[in-house]
Amino acid sequence: MSREQDDLDMTLGSGIAAFESKQFSRAAGLLAPLAEQGNVDAQYRMAIMAQNGLGMLPNPLLAFSYMKAAAKAGMGVAQHGLAFMYMQGECTDKNPAKAVQWFKQAADQGLIGSMTTLALMYEQGQGVEKNLDEAKRLYQLAGF
Repeated sequence: MSREQDDLDMTLGSGIAAFESKQFSRAAGLLAPLAEQGNVDAQYRMAIMAQNGLGMLPNPLLAFSYMKAAAKAGMGVAQHGLAFMYMQGECTDKNPAKAVQWFKQAADQGLIGSMTTLALMYEQGQGVEKNLDEAKRLYQLAGF
């Protein structure tokens, strides 16, 4: 491993530690450059901070951009977060069909919250055609 990679890993570790201990200004300072470089862990945390105005002013555009990048890179919690943005119309236009698409990807990775939300959407016909059998299947899959 190169010296540069060690430095990046240390910065990421410090940024995540700052995020976890709610030192959001410090976390944003450490994670923003890594997020710009495409680091998925940094992108996800920057999205959360930008969405909720933690350590920075709320920035819906930035939040959506980073959440989508992390989701496209395959991070399950980011897929769930992006689906929620589409479902609620938060940081982007409300789009239940896109919400379903992203909840499905997160559910495929085993995220229980995504399975249950998706089941509810099938139960109510929100973003998808109402399908009680699919709702039941998803609830069972989620352990209900």
